[in-house]
Amino acid sequence: MSENLMSNPKQREQLQPMHRRLAEVWWTALKLGLTSFGGPVAHLGYFHNMYVKRKQWLDEKAYAELVALCQFLPGPASSQVGIGIGIQRAGLWGGAAAWLGFTLPSVLLLILFAMFIQGFDSTQIGALQGLKLVAVAIVAQAVMGMAGKLASGTVRAGIALGSMAVVLLWQSIWIQPAVIAVSGLVGYLILKEKTKAEEVKAFAATLSLKSGMICLILFFVLLLGLPVLASSSSLSWISIADEFYRTGSLVFGGGHVVLPLLEAGTVQQGTVSANDFIAGYGAAQAVPGPLFTFAAYLGTLMQGLPGALLAAFFVFLPGFLLVVGILPVWSRIRQYPGLNQALGGVNAAVVGILFAALYDPIWTSTVINSLDLVIAAVLFLMLTVWKIPAWAVVAAGAAAGQLLL
Repeated sequence: MSENLMSNPKQREQLQPMHRRLAEVWWTALKLGLTSFGGPVAHLGYFHNMYVKRKQWLDEKAYAELVALCQFLPGPASSQVGIGIGIQRAGLWGGAAAWLGFTLPSVLLLILFAMFIQGFDSTQIGALQGLKLVAVAIVAQAVMGMAGKLASGTVRAGIALGSMAVVLLWQSIWIQPAVIAVSGLVGYLILKEKTKAEEVKAFAATLSLKSGMICLILFFVLLLGLPVLASSSSLSWISIADEFYRTGSLVFGGGHVVLPLLEAGTVQQGTVSANDFIAGYGAAQAVPGPLFTFAAYLGTLMQGLPGALLAAFFVFLPGFLLVVGILPVWSRIRQYPGLNQALGGVNAAVVGILFAALYDPIWTSTVINSLDLVIAAVLFLMLTVWKIPAWAVVAAGAAAGQLLL
């Protein structure tokens, strides 16, 4: 028995003490938080490289399924994917550790920016263009790897192509969830797949349905209760909690979609000037990690460090509660016959959506001239052919961009 255990890495991982798993989840997420430049789609590329290819904490199908599920939920989609992976790895505290590790670097950087360096001009740093080119290479690697496994065959390739076309031609915050839903229906009706036991392993095996229901109830209680408290109280911290919690609850797609709501809740309310808002937005683009951490910058301008921590916590809290609430439910309905066919269509749609995002906004806003194309191609080869670690590719891209400014 001991020989079988030693030869089975999965069993060895299951016997690993929980505190070590938590430390591993936090440290892995922290490394991603320090190096994941380029926005939410690029983050999914970095996650794929780390969690699927290097760590092998989940396979391609499970990863695409989690990405699709998070696209349906309000909140920062890439952060929610990381939270889901942390939950699968180390339970509820694993989700919290994954969120904290991925979010902390950019929160701290944006707080410092708000406090000390508001005159900073991010357009004068060539390294930022190099980091954007790294994002091109990272996302291209992830999408091509997923396409080979999830969009093979006539039907899946057709779903991926159709999804890419629809997302590019009809841009709306509702398009991606609609495409995923329709692709799931097409997969259910057309694809013929046999469900295997090992393919329906639940994400939320470490979470109970009761804990999920508590989180969903808490999500709605805060969404409805905070505005009531804010309207009947003069305490500024309640107003900050209400404003940023509602923003995190009502944004689908994450990333740049959150900006109009943040602008309406700060600039239009007179708590942050338009110039400061634009300066902070530029800084948020320059740091790694989720764009939702822009809330920390705004909170700093509103109420200093306490405001920053409140804003960052409450803008992410709805997305966290929804992931924790949905995963136990999903792990149960995931077992139903026929869902495997639908997921085949969903996974192919995710590939198409990521291909669309690789082109717009990543490619169109980054590859501006022939030199950019050459650098992006070299970075791509470094990742895929020469097998250079992602952190080294990030450093090389930043250095190339700075030298060629």
